[in-house]
Amino acid sequence: MGEARGLVMVVEDEPHIAELEREYLKAAGYGVHVESDGLAALASVKRLSPVLIVLDVGVPGIDGVELCRRLRAQEDWTPVMFVTARDDEVDRVLGLELGGDDYLTKPFSPRELVARVGSILRRHHGPPTLAPLSLGQVVLHRDSRRVEAGGRPVELTPTEFDLLAELVASPGRVFSRPQLLASVWGQADYGQQRTVDVHVAQLRAKLGTACPIRTVHGIGYRADDT
Repeated sequence: MGEARGLVMVVEDEPHIAELEREYLKAAGYGVHVESDGLAALASVKRLSPVLIVLDVGVPGIDGVELCRRLRAQEDWTPVMFVTARDDEVDRVLGLELGGDDYLTKPFSPRELVARVGSILRRHHGPPTLAPLSLGQVVLHRDSRRVEAGGRPVELTPTEFDLLAELVASPGRVFSRPQLLASVWGQADYGQQRTVDVHVAQLRAKLGTACPIRTVHGIGYRADDT
């Protein structure tokens, strides 16, 4: 049953935490492969092609941040959920800027981990028959989750794609940061509003002058083609 939902790779050097994550993910129907070293995990990602990586920031070999950096440099956009023992905004922001899709701080509930894994994968795969969205020079092919900006293909993480789609689907509508947290991330934690800003900054960097996202100061963001 686990393989039917795909293989999740857990990169964690604390055995009891890795085993707990393995048990809960397997009970939820996922296949699970565990690595305790960043370099070994990098090789295993290429070999196993997991559907998602649960990545501890502090693993030996190369740390989680460097592992994610190398994957993204190789155009590998496997969804990544960072896990860390430090509740540090710098860590969270850096992980998100590198293309991480979510972030959990230890200690956390294993059930919350499983729920967030499911949420990321639902966003990543998406419904297969949705019509494309377009605004200005940006076109989102929702069935294949491809994006074109100014006629060129652009690689986005699953979360970046979903944030862009949420805004482009309602041109001119102003979304507050809490609204975007709720609709894209499935969260309502006001302390995580910086997450939205980081992802918007990443979208602007990737889409360049074609980016349709505008800042509405004091409120949030909107998308338009002006």
